[in-house]
Amino acid sequence: MHRDRRLGIRHLGAVALTSALAFAVFSPTALALDEERYRKARTAIEKAIDYLESQQDEATGGWSVREGAPVFPAISAMALTGMLMEPDVDADDPVVSRGVDFLLSYRQDDGGIYDRVLPNYNTAISLSALALVNRPEAAAAIEPAQNYLRSIQWSEENIASADSPDSIDVRDRSHPYYGGTGYGGNGRPDNSNLSMTLQGLHDSGLSCDDEIFQRALVFLQRTQMHENVNDMKYAKGSRQGGFIYATGPNADAIGQGESKAGMIEETLDDGTRISRLRAYGSITYAGFKSYIYANLDRDDERVQLAYDWLRANYTVEENPGLGNQGLYYYYVTMSRALDAWGLATIETTNADGSTGASRDWANDLIDQLVSLQKPDGSFENVHDRWMEGDPVLVTAYALLALQHAIN
Repeated sequence: MHRDRRLGIRHLGAVALTSALAFAVFSPTALALDEERYRKARTAIEKAIDYLESQQDEATGGWSVREGAPVFPAISAMALTGMLMEPDVDADDPVVSRGVDFLLSYRQDDGGIYDRVLPNYNTAISLSALALVNRPEAAAAIEPAQNYLRSIQWSEENIASADSPDSIDVRDRSHPYYGGTGYGGNGRPDNSNLSMTLQGLHDSGLSCDDEIFQRALVFLQRTQMHENVNDMKYAKGSRQGGFIYATGPNADAIGQGESKAGMIEETLDDGTRISRLRAYGSITYAGFKSYIYANLDRDDERVQLAYDWLRANYTVEENPGLGNQGLYYYYVTMSRALDAWGLATIETTNADGSTGASRDWANDLIDQLVSLQKPDGSFENVHDRWMEGDPVLVTAYALLALQHAIN
């Protein structure tokens, strides 16, 4: 991929950009994005892609391929998605073409795209990449992958097999697992996997009216920490509005809820203090984005509660509630969610509920990511939880976040 990808910068110079309207042609979503930030982002994108090119496995065409270990097609898919979001890169590019061949080599008879582990995670993220590929064999993989993701959503139609150690009978919407998806067919569902599932289905053109989106709303509500929308006991009295990870940590604790950010103290109207599972940044952006993809109205209470939490906890310095843990996952999820929301600014709120600063989120995110990029174009998280010790993975996350900030 050695063709000139700096079309955006060169063209901006050629037209002698002199007005916000002219610049908006190149940045239609992030209308508050200024020229300086756009140029900084373009340079960072170039460097990230150059780094990822250098890390492509020579033998297979994939990324983060380790001999003797299970393959994660999802990592390759994220790198490819970031590259294919470039206006002058397509499936004929040699780097991309080899990467696509690598993804397609992991197609399974059930329609999924995975190796030995994490079938939902790998299939969903691969689906987002393949949706950008103009090749017949890529197009042929999309519907089977969509159907596979449907087949592993917890619902009355997909009952866990009786011989599974995690077998759980979900026959109606009252079950805490209903509407969720996990890492695999019978795995405990969580909001990260559900978000990736809906992202892949959205990116590949599945209608928001499809039953998988409507079922997902049931699980989403039960992981949103506000008593007005969540009927689970662990949300009683909560007024946070943000999201937690799951409705339970495992099959022995279904309905107890799970947050990766621990607990938080909340005050009831009568002054009573209660301890509740803590909502946190990356998963709240994931839940908020899922509501958008399910096409809920902007004034829907569930949407507004989530958005209010994001306004009150807005930052690009950390993953709220988790610090550096899952930081780059936070960046890409934040960028995708606010890009989908479609507003250039986010009106923050202060701790006392008063109106805070109006933030140009794309500018903030670009400044932060540029400050974290290494000279070779890569990124690194000091905390390796959730595989973020892999510089290829976090560089792909950062590339996607930058692309959504400028597109």
